[in-house]
Amino acid sequence: MIRFLFLNAFIGVHTVIFCLWAILLSLFDRNGRLIRYYVCEPWSKTILWVCGIKAHITGQENINGDVPHVFMCNHQSYFDIFALLAYLPSDFKFILKHELMRIPLLGLAMKRAGYFAIERENPREAIRSMDEVVERVKAGTSILIFPEGTRSIDGRLQALKKGAFHVAIKSGCDIIPIAISNTCRIVTKGSFKINKGDIAIHFGRPISVKDYNRKELPRLMEQVRRAILEMMEADGA
Repeated sequence: MIRFLFLNAFIGVHTVIFCLWAILLSLFDRNGRLIRYYVCEPWSKTILWVCGIKAHITGQENINGDVPHVFMCNHQSYFDIFALLAYLPSDFKFILKHELMRIPLLGLAMKRAGYFAIERENPREAIRSMDEVVERVKAGTSILIFPEGTRSIDGRLQALKKGAFHVAIKSGCDIIPIAISNTCRIVTKGSFKINKGDIAIHFGRPISVKDYNRKELPRLMEQVRRAILEMMEADGA
């Protein structure tokens, strides 16, 4: 109980401090790059360290930080966000649900960092937002999306949604599949109990979208799903 209270209190206070730091830094940061490396990365690494979580990373050589990518990752826990901010060697923006932008202070910090919010309940607004994302990617911004749309209850890979794949095809940028394992054991969906443990992050090889069009979307989705599954299975997940 003491550990539970301490860790959750620490994450709350630590997050407030770094949100204020992000808002201040945004006054000198037009594209969110400073926030990425001087706020998000140290914020995340500190949380992982305090919570007793060790990450094993492979495949970082598959990422070229000089070109934009569409990163697609499975989603097991909110600790996935900490892991990706801490160890993904690229300046990227999350695509997240609009409700998260309403969280006091954190929502403002995420807006200043340049993250994209999608209004999933309004199809017209969702399409408009995704079109804006496409233009930003074409202009050189890497994005990261959880194509399952929500966290997995048991850690298994769920069905992938089409939105992220439309962005990849329209922008023409390579997809980098990412597999995270064991974060579901750190924090299960619906729980605030944080367990110690090891997690694994695998960055897969780029998947080109040049040979795909809208009609071949299912084939692209299956290729990405298979790549993520193979990396998860290599960990015994």
